Amino acid sequence: MIDAHLHLWQKQQGRVNGLPVYSLGGGRSLFGAEVRQMLPPCMTDGVNSAERLLANMDFAQVAGAVVTQEYIDGNQDAYLQQVRRENPVRLRVCALYEEKPLGDVSWADGIKICAGRLADPDLTKLDDVFALAREKDLFIGLDLADGDTQTASLREMIAQYPEVRMAIGHFGMVTTPGWQEQIRLAQSPNVFVESGGITWLFNSEFYPYPSAVRAILEARDICGIHKLMWGSDYPRTMTAITYRMSWDFVAKSPLLTAEEKQCFFHDNAQAFYRFENLPEMPYVHHMAE
Repeated sequence: MIDAHLHLWQKQQGRVNGLPVYSLGGGRSLFGAEVRQMLPPCMTDGVNSAERLLANMDFAQVAGAVVTQEYIDGNQDAYLQQVRRENPVRLRVCALYEEKPLGDVSWADGIKICAGRLADPDLTKLDDVFALAREKDLFIGLDLADGDTQTASLREMIAQYPEVRMAIGHFGMVTTPGWQEQIRLAQSPNVFVESGGITWLFNSEFYPYPSAVRAILEARDICGIHKLMWGSDYPRTMTAITYRMSWDFVAKSPLLTAEEKQCFFHDNAQAFYRFENLPEMPYVHHMAE
């Protein structure tokens, strides 16, 4: 399986609504004006490393993963250069766009745009970013503002840059009104949708997330199962569930066929993110069995 949306950091040093985000120890972070459990409490030092991720991936039978970025973690470009260099087969990484010209992105596989947090929501103003992605053959990951706020401007960029692979994050913010408009963008050949954070968005319902499964089916009917990719939003969602639980509620659902699950968990992401030679992931029995 391939996880299309997760996070890593050596040191969390981000911002939210102009206020700092940083580790307090015990997996907790100051998140603006409040304290949040940002990591599982066993990650006492606040380090969200590739080594810990790979151990979780091995146990959960996840062969490959895509490391995205977010303003709330702070820019992790320097660390992710190292991560990509040390894990060229199993990991893909994004450079973070921060509303200023991007520097060297030769080390990255993609560019992350936290679109919903932009000072100017008009994505047509980011022509230089899309042009760079086209020049370097990088994908662009986008976490859009709720609903259809930015879909019109992104549709213009999709038409202008049909060669650029684009992935809509957080399953179009599926629990907010108008989320289907984001999914409809994936009717374009170069646009896909990943489900990172879907368990966060349906957290009030909790495992096994029947409404999340129904949302996947609805998205399938809009753009086709061949455009949808699984993502976990590790490690933040791991404060509520295990890594395996972030995917097995879909795997156990009788509402999708085996072929649809194969597309959702592996085939679509393998093609989009260009993974090759991923290892086989054997099942490891745990001590509660």
